[in-house]
Amino acid sequence: MTEYEVTIGLEIHAELKTRTKMFCTSANDPFASAPNLHVCPTCLAHPGTLPVINKEAVHHVLRLGAALGSNLADYTEFDRKNYFYPDLPKGYQLSQYKYPLVAGGNLNGVPITRVHLEEDTASSVHFEETGETLIDYNRAGVPLMELVTEPEIKSSRDAGNFARELQILLRYLGISDANMEKGEMRVEANVSVSPTGTRSSKYVEIKNLNSFNAMERAVEYEIKRQTELLKNGGLLEKQTLGWDETRQMTFPQRTKEGAADYRYFPDPDLPSLMLSDVPEFNQELLRRTLPELPSERRARYASFDIKSEDIELYIVDDSLRQILDGVIAVNSDDKDAIKLISNYLVNDVRGIIREIDGRDTTLRLTESYSPQRLSDLVAMIRDSKLSSAGAKKILVEFSVDPLASTRSTAERLGVIQATDRDFLRSIVREVLSRNEKSVEDYTNGKEQALKYLVGQAMRLSKGSANPLSLEGLLREEMLRK
Repeated sequence: MTEYEVTIGLEIHAELKTRTKMFCTSANDPFASAPNLHVCPTCLAHPGTLPVINKEAVHHVLRLGAALGSNLADYTEFDRKNYFYPDLPKGYQLSQYKYPLVAGGNLNGVPITRVHLEEDTASSVHFEETGETLIDYNRAGVPLMELVTEPEIKSSRDAGNFARELQILLRYLGISDANMEKGEMRVEANVSVSPTGTRSSKYVEIKNLNSFNAMERAVEYEIKRQTELLKNGGLLEKQTLGWDETRQMTFPQRTKEGAADYRYFPDPDLPSLMLSDVPEFNQELLRRTLPELPSERRARYASFDIKSEDIELYIVDDSLRQILDGVIAVNSDDKDAIKLISNYLVNDVRGIIREIDGRDTTLRLTESYSPQRLSDLVAMIRDSKLSSAGAKKILVEFSVDPLASTRSTAERLGVIQATDRDFLRSIVREVLSRNEKSVEDYTNGKEQALKYLVGQAMRLSKGSANPLSLEGLLREEMLRK
């Protein structure tokens, strides 16, 4: 038994994909080409303006709750979270405290505490050369979802896996692009180390984590730091930390706030909501209209004996996933064909798609690698009409010409293997007559000599012969000698 145990909880924010901001009609475009382009009196907090709740944002969060198996609220309200910072124009943030939209649920084996809606802050832009800080309000008021886990995560790896799985789920649901490098998804980690069998109320919150890898490294560093602190008789202080990517260490920012510091109270300008009064928010309807979730897709792909590491590639790669789903739709009763096509997709087509580098759309790719073309390719391989090398040449050509059939492409490339036994036997006999020493080596038990003879026969046939057929005929002819 280890001397100390780790407790980790995550708070994850994600900007939602909606047409307008959370409480006004300004466009939801935080990355606009010019600063302060998408602003209005409401998101700039001009006196006398009144907010209006974005229905689409509420719907997004409820769909996420349905996907997590959570309890969806009937009654909900918005609260004012009071704090002062230059990028917060109102001096408070509209958020949810006592009555979140979503409670409970589970993802990746981690229980969820709550998911609620709030508005994003503006962006602070720092200029080192002048020491100035300017504010861009394009992001102010953008719908922001916050998900809070129970403190049940036990390692930095598990924390990273949870955050990655949430990103995948948000993208599957189409409610957020969740790009961490753009700040569309932000992860904060609460970390506490305590003697085994106990749980301390003291923890640190690590902010400014801009990638999954950075989050894992920060959590791992903090676990080691707190463990050493406790071993040396120190006490853990509840505080907010930053992460220094250059020095690979955490650093103190401020003492940790509590709910009382924010002086939450219901916003008087926004109505409380009875969600059951809105037909689109019906819980059964939300669950019935969910797409196939990542966990369900993994189970479906596994039923075709696709390797687990390949399944994870399909989960995150839209282009490959659409191609595979098309193949499965027309070959659902042929598991071996699906497995073989999957191997080619992962090992060859994926590289071809990378080389295309956006020059073709997903639609073009699904045409180039249509189920019919790929199924015909497998049929020709099974009939010994194509070698693996020939199949790879055809796959490359598919990306160039999305219309030609597999057979015509193979004929044009000259990769159809010769299977005529008389033709192959004539090649075999000529090879044997030219390589008497190798024949002698083979008859003396040197199997490597056979591979050499097959290679010579393939060269003589200019690559058109089936190597397995050649090997069989070579053995047959040498037995006769």
